[in-house]
Amino acid sequence: MTALDLPVRTHPDERRQVASGNQEQRRRRRREYRLFALLVAPNLLVIAAFAYWPILYNAFLSLTDWNMIAARPTFVGLANYANILTDPAFHKTLWITLVFTGLIVAGSLVIGLALALLFNQPLKGRGVVRTISFAPHILSGAAVATIWLFIFDPGYGLLRALIEPFGAEPPDWMNNSDWALPGLVIVYLWKNVGFTALIYLAGLQGLPKDLDEAAAIDGAGTWTRFRRIKLPLLAPITFFLLITTVIGTFQAFDVIAVMTGGGPGDATTTLSWSIYNEGFQAFNAGRAATLSIIMFVILLIVTAVQARVMERRVHYK
Repeated sequence: MTALDLPVRTHPDERRQVASGNQEQRRRRRREYRLFALLVAPNLLVIAAFAYWPILYNAFLSLTDWNMIAARPTFVGLANYANILTDPAFHKTLWITLVFTGLIVAGSLVIGLALALLFNQPLKGRGVVRTISFAPHILSGAAVATIWLFIFDPGYGLLRALIEPFGAEPPDWMNNSDWALPGLVIVYLWKNVGFTALIYLAGLQGLPKDLDEAAAIDGAGTWTRFRRIKLPLLAPITFFLLITTVIGTFQAFDVIAVMTGGGPGDATTTLSWSIYNEGFQAFNAGRAATLSIIMFVILLIVTAVQARVMERRVHYK
């Protein structure tokens, strides 16, 4: 047996020091955990009270029949879901919502990116133009709707004054079921496209210039450099804007409330407006809660699908 094979014996005082050090370390960790819990608890309580609890209570209401006047809701199980999912009116509302969302998302991304490319050019006064393009985004929906009601008015609106010299007659946008939804799309694009453009602009200004310069030296044209270099590098920003625009458009309410009220007929009745109708006009809290849960599930599925599809195409480095 060599000296290396002999067991190593520690002095009792050393073992006590090690044990004492371990105890002190555990006490320090417990103090840190208590401090962490103390600092996080107020935020968790606020989130639980104003986010999680309303969602859970809304899910409960979706299983009831309640006119918001009776003392207690009546439990009906999944009857609300069965009635809504088999209702042709809901199918039409869902279709209008999908068309409305698709047009706004596509328009916001395409027009926003085009404006960002323009704003990125060394042009005079581009700072002022950027500010003007972003201004509608910070205006309230009611103010934007009021402005566009004047623009669209077929009798004395600004649009009529612009096209009347050419012998054209403007449509009665908000009172015509064929034109009301396109009119709302125009208004929402005008309101949101400036935000999209500025986000894309920030992304363009953060792209590495060496790749673009190397491609230009190799003879790649402007369109090729944009399609093969800039557009793939902007994928994370596109993904972010896609998610936020879809969620925001599904929840659109203020402009619809002022300009059309879901009409004429049900031409502009989206899911968010239908929830308002059921809850605060028909006073059917159970049906309104069911619609909101359905919208929540749809957004959850759409977001998950987008994340799944884009995760292979989006590169953050």
